[in-house]
Amino acid sequence: MPDQIPDGQGPTELGRFLRARREGVRPQDVGLPPGTGSRRTPGLRREEIATLAGVSIEYYTRLERGRETRPSPAVIDALARALRLDDEEHEYLKSLAARAARRAPVPPKPPSRTVRPTIAMVLESLRPNPAYLLSRTYDVLAANPGGAQLHHGLFDWPSRQRNTIRYTFLHPVARELFPDWEQKARGCVAQLRAVVGSDPDAPDLAALVGELLVKSPDFGRLWGRYEVRRAGAGDRDFQHPLVGPMTLAHETLDVNRADGQRLVIYVAGPGTPDHDAMVLLDRAGTLAPAGPAA
Repeated sequence: MPDQIPDGQGPTELGRFLRARREGVRPQDVGLPPGTGSRRTPGLRREEIATLAGVSIEYYTRLERGRETRPSPAVIDALARALRLDDEEHEYLKSLAARAARRAPVPPKPPSRTVRPTIAMVLESLRPNPAYLLSRTYDVLAANPGGAQLHHGLFDWPSRQRNTIRYTFLHPVARELFPDWEQKARGCVAQLRAVVGSDPDAPDLAALVGELLVKSPDFGRLWGRYEVRRAGAGDRDFQHPLVGPMTLAHETLDVNRADGQRLVIYVAGPGTPDHDAMVLLDRAGTLAPAGPAA
């Protein structure tokens, strides 16, 4: 990955993750007294995490500094408890430990971007609900008319640039489209972290992260927080320039045997203003040009 430092020259990704999460835990969160005066270290001190995890301060310090690269599963589990990690973050920590110990599998070949004809038929059948197909790196591989218009201006980009995370950080319309832009951006970065954890050396993931680190200071700020979340369901507010404000629920469904492709579908209750806006968006997408193909 672009932020990796070769062995012997500094912290590993495991060490960076441990430090970032340690600095995000307050003493009172883990039952420790806050102490008196100001703390020089944000969050917990190394010795506090070491004590909570039942390891020596010397051993924990070596982990953070990249000098210890083979923590046992029991140590990883103890650190996850001490850092108050949830299940997704715990799995991410395990993947970083495996990578540090060079137990990670050989990266597979680049995922296919081919859209199965049946998926294209499913997208069409979902109208007027906006829907699109994502690659594992959040490239939009296909969309129905409403899905193509939902991220306003995305399809003005060449097809290889149509990526929902790139759009969130680099498209000039994004901060107006998402009233809760900061929350949306945090979710994008946390979800990308989860994907990177499962295949950290993949060139397609490294290229996307590297581009965003160079072009977006906001992405760099959030990337350094090491938050981890899997894509899922929820509600999303839009202030759409074509149809106005709307709140749509969405579901993310994995596509079988499709190299990490996911189908994202937005819905609203029939007869509601949000549903009416959704129908108008579908009509606008039907009339709009598809955008440049390459």
